[in-house]
Amino acid sequence: MKKIFFISLALLSANVMLAQKVMTTEMLLELGKVGAMGITKDGKSVIYNVKKYSVTDAKATNTQYIVPIAGGESKTIENADAQLSNNRISPDGKLMISSKDVKVKNIFGKDYYPELTKSDVMIYDNLNYRHWDTWEDGAFGHVFISNADGSNAYDIMPNEAFDCPQKPFGGDEDFIWTPDGKNVLYVTKKKYGKDYAVSTNTDIYQYNLETKTTKNLTEGMMGYDIKPSYSSTGTLAFLSMKTDGYESDKNDIIVYNGTTMINLTKDWDGTVDDFRWSNDGKSLYFTAASDGAVQLFNVDYPGLTKKLPVVKQITKGDFDVRAMVGQAGNTMVIERTDMNHAAEIYTVDLKTGTTTQLSHVNDATYSSITLSKIERRYLTAADGQKLLVWVIYPPNFDATKKYPTLLYCQGGPQSPLTQFYSFRWNFQLMAANGYIVVAPNRRGMPGHGVKWNEQISRDYGGLNMKDYLISIDELSKEPFVDKTRLGCVGASYGGYSVYFLAGIHEKRFKSFIAHDGIFDWRSMYGTTEEVFFVNQDLGGPYWDKENTAAQKSYNEFNPVNYVKKWDTPIMIIQGEKDYRVPVEQGLGAFQAAQLQGIKSKLLYFPNENHWILKDQDALVWQREFFKWLGETLK
Repeated sequence: MKKIFFISLALLSANVMLAQKVMTTEMLLELGKVGAMGITKDGKSVIYNVKKYSVTDAKATNTQYIVPIAGGESKTIENADAQLSNNRISPDGKLMISSKDVKVKNIFGKDYYPELTKSDVMIYDNLNYRHWDTWEDGAFGHVFISNADGSNAYDIMPNEAFDCPQKPFGGDEDFIWTPDGKNVLYVTKKKYGKDYAVSTNTDIYQYNLETKTTKNLTEGMMGYDIKPSYSSTGTLAFLSMKTDGYESDKNDIIVYNGTTMINLTKDWDGTVDDFRWSNDGKSLYFTAASDGAVQLFNVDYPGLTKKLPVVKQITKGDFDVRAMVGQAGNTMVIERTDMNHAAEIYTVDLKTGTTTQLSHVNDATYSSITLSKIERRYLTAADGQKLLVWVIYPPNFDATKKYPTLLYCQGGPQSPLTQFYSFRWNFQLMAANGYIVVAPNRRGMPGHGVKWNEQISRDYGGLNMKDYLISIDELSKEPFVDKTRLGCVGASYGGYSVYFLAGIHEKRFKSFIAHDGIFDWRSMYGTTEEVFFVNQDLGGPYWDKENTAAQKSYNEFNPVNYVKKWDTPIMIIQGEKDYRVPVEQGLGAFQAAQLQGIKSKLLYFPNENHWILKDQDALVWQREFFKWLGETLK
C-alpha cells in the first residue's frame, strides 16, 4: 500500500512539474513552422510543409505531410507537387508560365567599361537604387511563356525595366492564365527610378498570346491593383486601393466581367487582407482584421447589380485566420494562430463558422507547458473612443504578486495587432519570462473602421502616443503591475514609438528596446527606398517649409528633437541590410545615448534586413532581449 502511495505521489509530482514548465527561447525556435501547400487534386486532403530547426545541431529540415480534410492522421509524403494542381500550366496543358530575372540596365562599372573587369563600382542616375534588402543590379523579373517542358521560352516583357513578380514580396499570384488559355494576366508597376519610388500604382496587364499585344486592364486606377483571380465561371476579381502613394489605403475586392467593374466591399467599413472565389463562383471569401483578430468573411457576387451585397462574418473568436488554403464543399481549409499557439492547419465549417484542428505539429510542446492567459480590455481613449488593449499574463499568474510589465508598440504603422504568433516578438515567451505584456490596438490599426486606421497618417506623435500612455497608465493601476519596473519595446514604427516615448514618457519606464526604428525623419526621408511612404505619412519632404503638415512631422513628431530628454536605459537593434529603415537610424540613436552617458547597448546584425531571418541570429536576439530586460527591470 505504501509503495502504491509513493508511486502515485511521484507521478503527481511529475505531472505538477510538467504543468509548471513554460515556453523558452530554445523551445520557441524548435517549434514546427507549418505552411500549407494546397488541397490535393481530388479535393479530399491538404498537403502542408513543416520546417523544424534544431538548436543543438544548428540545422533546419523541411518535411511535407498529407492529412484528410475530413480528419485523420497526418502522414509524410514524398511526391507533394504531383498531387497538387499546377497553375503554371495552361488550361490545355501545352504551355507554361514562369518568371526569371533579365538584365535590362547597365549598373556596374564593367557594364560601361568591359575592359575594367576588376572594378567594383555601381553607377546610378536615378532613384530606387536599392529596395528592401537588395541593391539594384539592372536585372528585372520578367514573365516567360514556354512549352510545358520548358522549351522555346520567350519573354513577354522584353527590354522593360519593370518587375513581375513585384519585389520584394510578390509571388506566383502576380501572373496567371485566363480560363481560356489565350491570355496571361500579370501585375507590375510600369514606372522606373524616381517615379517608381514615389508611387504605388501597380496595374494588371493582359498579354494576348496570338497578337502578342498587352492591354492595361486597370488603367486609371491609381493605387495597388494586385492578385488577379478568376472564378470557376470565368469572372475576374482582384484587390485594389484607390490612392497612389498610400500603401495602407482601404483594400477592396473589385469584380470585372470584361466590360464593367464593381467594388463589392466599397460600403464595408474595413480593409481586405486576402480573398478567394468560392468553388461555385457565386461568392468570395476573404480575411480581414476585426476587433483585434483576423476573421473569415464572405460576400456574394450577385452580378453587376447596382445594390451592393452585404458582407458576412463567418468566424468569431480570439484567433487569427492566417491564410485560406482552399475550399472543399462546405469546408474552408485555413491556417490558424493565436498568441499561445503557432500556426496549424484547421478547417472552417462555412455554415456555422466552427473551426476544427487538422494538423497537430506542436501539440506535444504546448501540452507540456503552462500557457498564458490572454485578456481583452477596452479602455477609453483621450478623444472618448473605445480602445482595445490585449493583456498577456505570465503562466501561473498570481494576482497577489507584482510583475514587471512591458508596453508593446506595434509596427506598420498601419498593420493590425491581432492574435498573431511571431517567432521574434512572441508574447507567450515574454510572459513566460515573467512579464505582463500590454499591447494596445492604438490609432492606425485595421480592424476598428477605416477612420481609425487612417487617422495616424501625419499624426505620428499625436493621438496614438496618447493611446500608448493611457494603456500603460490604466494597467499600472492594477495592484499586480509593478510601476517601478515598466519597459517599452517595439520594432519599425514600434521602434519609432520607443524613441519618441523615450523623450516624453516622464519617467514612466525603466527600460526601452527599439528594433529598426525611425530616429530622425530628415535622415529617414533621405535614405529610405520607398519614398511614397514618407510622402504620405509625413506629408512631404523636409525642405518644403510651406507645408505645415510636413513641418509638424519633422519637428514636433521627430524623435531626434527630444533626445535631450532621454534619461532611461535603451537597447538598440539594427540590421545593416534594412533599406526601409536604414542603418543610420539605429546608429544615430545609439550614439546619442552613449554620448549622453545613458546605459545603452547596440545589437547590430550585418546580414539581416528589417527582420531577423537566420535561426542563430534569432537565438542571439532572444537571449539579448531578455538579458537586457533582466538587467534594467530588476
